[in-house]
Amino acid sequence: MSDAILPLTPDLWPQFEDLFGKQGACYGCWCTYFRLPPAARRQSSRERNKDHIKARIEAGPPPGVLAFDAGQAVGWMQIGPRADVPEFNNAGRGSTPLDPDDAGDPRVWAISCFFIRNNARGQGLTHQLVDAGIDFARQSGARLLEACPMDQSKDSRSVGLFVGSTRVFEKAGFSRAAERKPGRPLMRLEL
Repeated sequence: MSDAILPLTPDLWPQFEDLFGKQGACYGCWCTYFRLPPAARRQSSRERNKDHIKARIEAGPPPGVLAFDAGQAVGWMQIGPRADVPEFNNAGRGSTPLDPDDAGDPRVWAISCFFIRNNARGQGLTHQLVDAGIDFARQSGARLLEACPMDQSKDSRSVGLFVGSTRVFEKAGFSRAAERKPGRPLMRLEL
């Protein structure tokens, strides 16, 4: 569980860096999977990914929310306008917007990634992050929030769960808008 969830601002970089560790979360991704096109990801490295997200955080506005427990970052959720995560809008993905104009609409937001510290998993933190993200999106003027989670995973520690679990979004009030890939619904919440 978390005792605080805050938008990720540059002053919280040390806590974010500590959460992601030396490897950079998810094999050095540093939460750039939906930010960089596949060719750029293949040519990138952990350090370049780290530099990319650090520059994005420094440029603002906050690209997500960070959960804390006793002063230590224990969870992260990337959330913001769809335009900020261009690969989330790629026509070949299950997360492709229903209306092409939504990809550039600053009031249409997406929750695209999660990362939870190992010892904080299984305690409802993802639910807390989604709830805090909904509030953050509303306060930031979003009118629609979307996600493309996973219905099932054989293992709760699955790397594929970086997109979140469908049941977490259902519990938060999201509804299924489309399912272009089996088990990966595009879900949305009108704000």
